[in-house]
Parts: sequence; structure tokens; C-alpha cells
Amino acid sequence: MAKDRNSSSDYTGPLRRLLMTVLILALGAIFLVWRIDSPRVERFRAQITDRVVPNLEWAMAPVTGTVNLFRDFQSYQRLSEQNQELRSELRQMQAWKEAALQLEQENARLLDLNNVRLDPRLTYITGVVLADSGSPFRQSVLLNVGKRDGLVDGWATMDGIGLVGRISGVAENTSRVILLTDASSRIPAIIQPSGQRAIIAGDNSPAPPVDFLENPDLVRPGDRVISSGDGGVFPAGVLIGQVAADPGGRLRVRLAADYERLEFLRVLRHLGNETVPQDSQVVGASEGGADFIGPRLPDSDSDRQ
Repeated sequence: MAKDRNSSSDYTGPLRRLLMTVLILALGAIFLVWRIDSPRVERFRAQITDRVVPNLEWAMAPVTGTVNLFRDFQSYQRLSEQNQELRSELRQMQAWKEAALQLEQENARLLDLNNVRLDPRLTYITGVVLADSGSPFRQSVLLNVGKRDGLVDGWATMDGIGLVGRISGVAENTSRVILLTDASSRIPAIIQPSGQRAIIAGDNSPAPPVDFLENPDLVRPGDRVISSGDGGVFPAGVLIGQVAADPGGRLRVRLAADYERLEFLRVLRHLGNETVPQDSQVVGASEGGADFIGPRLPDSDSDRQ
């Protein structure tokens, strides 16, 4: 028995060394064939690839399945996180909806008590943002509404929350909106609650500065900024944003509109305010000389009797 074991070990060692040598030579030959830069060798490599690779799909199936399973697991994990975020946002939206309904009802009651007459001409049309200019010196966007929809230069645009800009250039089917952040934008505004009037001047930055304040000491960061309606271009009372102070102490406006996600814009149909003529007969006589508004005084003694 001992002799048989010794004889088998004598054959096993050389056989292993032979197989190892053949394997190394084969791998070296494959390496050399794959590294040779020759048209014939390239065609040979292509033929080997065409014959061998399609037959190895069964070998790659477990690896491909494992990778797909790992990707599906990551996708399900992301979906679960997004679902939780959406549920949290939905709860917040429900709370905001309830608060908005209460404020709407309260606003309707106050308007009814004050007998406020709203302007029926102040309507809007919604357009889709087609493109952004992308220029650091001119900030504007294009809308898919134009002359066919009755748009006029100068009308204000909103994103549903705050003022975005004004129409500047109308074509048949499109129009251009100059944003509040553009250097050519100048918006008359009122700062609440102090009632200070100012000009919101764009300077190609996300927070335009506040200029021409009568008394800057009455303005504090966090004050509400709305359009004043001066000049008849913008309607009064449209939210612009809130006052903020930059590191240098200059007052700026943190815009209420979300300029990072401008997808839909409302164009306010504002036809301007009707001006009162200066020559209207409020107090005085007509051209014929006659009717005086007010009590008539006696002219003589007979009138007194």
C-alpha cells in the first residue's frame, strides 16, 4: 500500500506542473494575440469574439441577474424614501389647504363688510415657459402665448405666488418676459407695514436692491414688499417679496417667486387705471354762467323779506 501511494504522488506532481505550464503559455498567447496591432490579427480577434461571446450568455446570466437585483433593491429603497417624503409633503399641503380656505373665507367676509368693489378687468392667462435666455447680462424667458391671446407689452407676470417680471416683446404665438432681476427692470413698490415707497431695481442678481427709500430707518428685514401701481404699468398689491439685508448692509428683496422652477407663468391683463380729467366741474359754474353748487345767499333787502 505504501508503494502505491508513493507511485501516485510521483505522477501527480509532474502532471500539475505540466498543466500549470500549459495554462501559463495559453494565457500568454492570448495576451499576445490581444495586444498585437495587425489587420489580420484584428480580423482573427473579431471572429473569435463573434463565436465565443454569444455562447457565454448562460455564464453571464447569474452575474447579470445579481446586478439587476441589486439595482432593483436600490430603486425600491429610493421609491420608499420618496414615498415617505411625498406623504410628509401631502400632510403639509393639507394643513396649508385648510389654512388657505380659512383665509379665503375670512377675506370674503371682510370684503363683504367693507363693500369692496374689485376690478373685473384684472384677469389672467397662463402660459408655459419655453426657454430661458441664459445670458448673464439679460435675464428673460419665453412664453407660448402672444398676440393671438391678446397680450400687450408691459403686462405683469406671476408664477402663482409672486411677481416675476413684465412682458417686453410680443410675437404672434410667443412673448418675452423681462425678469425682475434684469438690469433694465425698475418696479415701483410699497414696503409694508411702514408704507415706504421705493424702486426695486434689478442688477442681474437673485436679490435686487431697494432704491430711493424716503426713510430707510423705518424699513426692517422681513417687511413685505408689494407693487404700488404707480405709472399704471403694474397692478397694485401684487406680492414681490420680503426685505433682506446683504452682508454690506444694503437692503435687498428676497423674491417670492421661485426663479429656479419657472414652468408656468400667469400674465395679468391689466388695462391701466382710468384717469380723471382735470377740467371736470366738481365745484364751479358751467359755461353759461350759472348753476352754483351750494346755498344761495340773498342779494338785496327784498330777498331777505
